[in-house]
Amino acid sequence: MDFGLGVPTAGTATSPEAISQVAVGAERLGLASIWTFERLLRPTRPVSMGGGPPVTVPDYYASVYDPLETLAFLAGKTERVRLGTSVIDALFHPPVVLARRLATLDRLSGGRVVAGLGQAWMQEEFAVAEVSPKRRGAGFSEHIEAMRAVWGADPVSFDGRFYQIPESQIGPKPLQPGGPPLLVGAGTVAGAERTGRMGLGLNPIAGSPLQPTLDALGEFIQTFRRAAESAGHDPGVLPVVVRVNGPITERALDERAPLTGSVDQVLDDLARLETFGVNEVMWSMGTKPDRQIAAMERLLAATRS
Repeated sequence: MDFGLGVPTAGTATSPEAISQVAVGAERLGLASIWTFERLLRPTRPVSMGGGPPVTVPDYYASVYDPLETLAFLAGKTERVRLGTSVIDALFHPPVVLARRLATLDRLSGGRVVAGLGQAWMQEEFAVAEVSPKRRGAGFSEHIEAMRAVWGADPVSFDGRFYQIPESQIGPKPLQPGGPPLLVGAGTVAGAERTGRMGLGLNPIAGSPLQPTLDALGEFIQTFRRAAESAGHDPGVLPVVVRVNGPITERALDERAPLTGSVDQVLDDLARLETFGVNEVMWSMGTKPDRQIAAMERLLAATRS
């Protein structure tokens, strides 16, 4: 199982220096990947998250570095570590534009991009992006099909319900044949099934409201794999990268989300994930850069002992 680390791109305390410190430290430790995410804005009024009651949006969403520009910056500071997004809200970007940006980054980084994509959830972001939330679902699936067409051989053309591309030459093409690996940040059963049917990788969040326990997460992953198999895909080759929003701590925690807490507590959870066939776990810790690197160093030392 591989491990990855989210770089600190959100909040007023972050900086190019902090982002670089985590990325370079992750590569020095031998981690497999570093990750960014997308947030367009922070509404000052409470908003509904996933149809639930209105809540105050976290302060750190007020300032979030753009994910692809950040990864391009880090591509020049690293040599081996994979560069992932968890996630980019695909619907806010025309397929041709997003496909070309990802292809450019893949070229500049030597073929290290992993494209984690999501459908977004915040109504205010759909409004400023001038995209209807009704495009979720079928529109999201078509968006990915259009991007894959862009990454294919020229001339490119696409004629869909939501997106059209006139016959054209579109480049650059990604360095990775067929384009970067695609993951979907699905959180619902319908999303997991759609991801499986499309033959894409899965990027669930451990401890999310719909998968609050490891048992629930395991069933969610099985739902994804059953849908993939029913659609004729080999579920064994579709990657599952679990995201963790929380830290690895020096001391054990009495109350904790899955895959957070002390190294011993996390190791117990990782043993469960092994039985689910998870390929990789990435942590978005929200702590200071030196603490993140130290935490991953302790975890790696424990797994190698």
